Amino acid sequence: MKARYNDLDEYIADLKAEIAENEQCANHYYNLGLALLTKRDFIAAEEAFLNAVRNSPHLAEGYVQLGGICLERGDLDGCLRYNEEAANCRAKFPVPWSNIAFVHLQRGEPDKAITALNKALKWDPNFVQAQNALATAYFMKGDIKACEAQCLSIIKKEPAFAPAWNNLALAYFDQSEFAKAKEAADKAQELGFEVSEGFLEELKSHC
Repeated sequence: MKARYNDLDEYIADLKAEIAENEQCANHYYNLGLALLTKRDFIAAEEAFLNAVRNSPHLAEGYVQLGGICLERGDLDGCLRYNEEAANCRAKFPVPWSNIAFVHLQRGEPDKAITALNKALKWDPNFVQAQNALATAYFMKGDIKACEAQCLSIIKKEPAFAPAWNNLALAYFDQSEFAKAKEAADKAQELGFEVSEGFLEELKSHC
C-alpha cells in the first residue's frame, strides 16, 4: 500500500490486491468499505464490511457502518440490530449508543432514546450530536424545560452548533416565547440549518 493516493479508484484497486493476498485481513476489508462508501456504492461497501466483521467479529466500527447502510435504505430494524452488536462488542464506544437512540427517536420512543444517549454521553460527555439528540428526546417526551436547558448547555459550549439553535427555537415556541423562538430559528438558519418551512410559517403568524 502507498502512503498517499491521488485517485480513489487506484486506492480501491490496491486494497483489493492486498485482500487477494490476505483474505483474512479485516482492516483491509473495512478500509475498502469506507472507500466504496465514498463512491456511494452501498452494495459493494456492505459486502466489504460484512467480510470485515466475519474476519474480526469484535470490529465494532464495522457493525456501525453496516447500520449506517441499513439506515440509508430505510431499514431501521437492521440499523438497530447492527448498532446493538457494535455496543455489545465495545460497550464504551459512544457512537452505536447514539445511533441506537436515533432509531428510537425515529420510532417515537423517547424514553428508550434517553437511556441509550445517557450511555453514549457517559463514555463521551462532549459528544455534541448525542447532547442534541437528548434535547430532541426531551422535547418529544414533552419535557420542554429540560429540552431548553439542554440546548442552552450545548450552545454555551458550541455556539455554532446549528441543530441546538433549532431545538431551542422549538422549545421557546412551545412555551409561547415567540420572539425568542424567532431569534433562535434565525440563528439556526444563519448557521446553515434548514429550519422547517412549516415551523417558520407558524412563527410568522405569531411575530
